[in-house]
Amino acid sequence: MNDVVSSAHEMISGMTPELQSGQFVFAILPDMTAAAPLLAQAQCMYREAEGVSLILTKEIASGAGLECDHPMCCITLNVYSSLEGVGLTAAVASALGAQGIACNMVAAYHHDHVFVPAEMAQQALDVLRSLQEDEKTRGSGSAKA
Repeated sequence: MNDVVSSAHEMISGMTPELQSGQFVFAILPDMTAAAPLLAQAQCMYREAEGVSLILTKEIASGAGLECDHPMCCITLNVYSSLEGVGLTAAVASALGAQGIACNMVAAYHHDHVFVPAEMAQQALDVLRSLQEDEKTRGSGSAKA
């Protein structure tokens, strides 16, 4: 089993942001009956009071006749962060926000995933790699003190 980390420093310095291939959209369907045909192809599903939100590849959403106006790319952080860890989401959202990059975080069991506007994906990846390097440097600097 992989080592699970929970401190902000361990999560941020240990992440290896990786841009996933393809584009994704957040789609809303009125209920589970409407969402059922797409569930097996969804990256993620969440029930909300207004309907069922699905994250689908742009191709699948388009083929199902769903809105695809805001394509996003996914960056997987590739660190085994604890579900009880504090600080990773805040650090990632703050770093991206400081550069004017919107993000939608999805925490799964093994990894955290960041969905960013497709046209800003490379810039977002660069920001997250810089965040990781800065945290590594800060950690190694404090270890010497």
